[in-house]
Amino acid sequence: MLRLATARLARGIAGAGIALSLALALGATAPFADEDTPKLTSSLTLKGHTADVWSATFSRDGSRILTASADRTARVWDAKTGDLQLTLSGHEEGVRHAAFNADAGLIVTASRDLTARLWDAGTGKEIAVLGGHEQMLEQAEFSPDGTRVVTVPHANTGKLWDGKTGQHIADLAGHEGYMTSAVFSPDSKLLVTASADKTARIWDAATGKPILTLNGHTSLVSSAAFSSDGARIFTTSSDKTGRIWDTKTGEEIRAFTGGHTRAVLRGAFSPDNRRVITGGADRIANVWDVETGEKLVTLDGKHRRNLSTALFSADGKLVLISCHDSNARLWDSATGAPVAWLAEHGKAVEAAEFSPDGRQVITASFDGTAKVWDLPLGTTNAEK
Repeated sequence: MLRLATARLARGIAGAGIALSLALALGATAPFADEDTPKLTSSLTLKGHTADVWSATFSRDGSRILTASADRTARVWDAKTGDLQLTLSGHEEGVRHAAFNADAGLIVTASRDLTARLWDAGTGKEIAVLGGHEQMLEQAEFSPDGTRVVTVPHANTGKLWDGKTGQHIADLAGHEGYMTSAVFSPDSKLLVTASADKTARIWDAATGKPILTLNGHTSLVSSAAFSSDGARIFTTSSDKTGRIWDTKTGEEIRAFTGGHTRAVLRGAFSPDNRRVITGGADRIANVWDVETGEKLVTLDGKHRRNLSTALFSADGKLVLISCHDSNARLWDSATGAPVAWLAEHGKAVEAAEFSPDGRQVITASFDGTAKVWDLPLGTTNAEK
């Protein structure tokens, strides 16, 4: 089946040939037709949750999968067999997000019960309850070096914690609207938060002290991300734009405009930092040139609802898009050609990501499952 899918892909791309290249050179939207796109069959389905699965992620070594669910639990699975290894129970409301630390020895969960919790990933034992939030939590993340955890409530003030003990370090106070996301810099020294107050803010990740405010958006800032070298920050907004900022000075470097007709919900750098991707409430994604601000390609999968994920593979060759219409799709990031269609879920796909080795994708769905998909050979550099 995999060889057949790859052969169909090759024929489809070859047949498009010159016409596709010319259309893209003229700034056209990449073509898409479900019947011409290889439909992948999932290699694993993780069943056990009794409500929506809100997040799913691999451990850094790719050996385990962590899921979070509205059923008030997080679960750890064997990534090869799909066997359930641990169930993390204790939250009193749904678990909105869960994450491993770098060595997968610890897990943090964020819940709508106004708390986050720190767990031993080997035994499932609860280590600490991270409380004191004013509203339900949407996100909790470890810093890359594992020394810090940030928690993001649906409120103006986030919190910074010790990543090993769960001890409270600082309140991230200063936003005048609820926070929408938070992410650490690659070197773990900085933290950037996005907010409904039309700003993003940069913080010292060791102390929680504010450093800079990124002003320029005219509506809610929906996401923020660091470049791989930490030198730049990319933000997206309900003002229909994405913007790049200098991390040291806070100066706006580039604005990406005219590509979306509704709010931009998601954004990410390519691994080489030469491109960014934006995913919008208009149900399309755009790939842009960082230096020129030029829109390179538009990915229109004829989605029926908002996009939930828009990101590049680790080698930059693919783009992964997931959507609340129950589908996810893979695209060639350079040409905009459709590569694969992931269409087995029965309800909205809330999250999706690539495996650390780039050979697989995992999706999390409101149908109560997570699925693992093996990528067609030749679509990435992973097999080299």
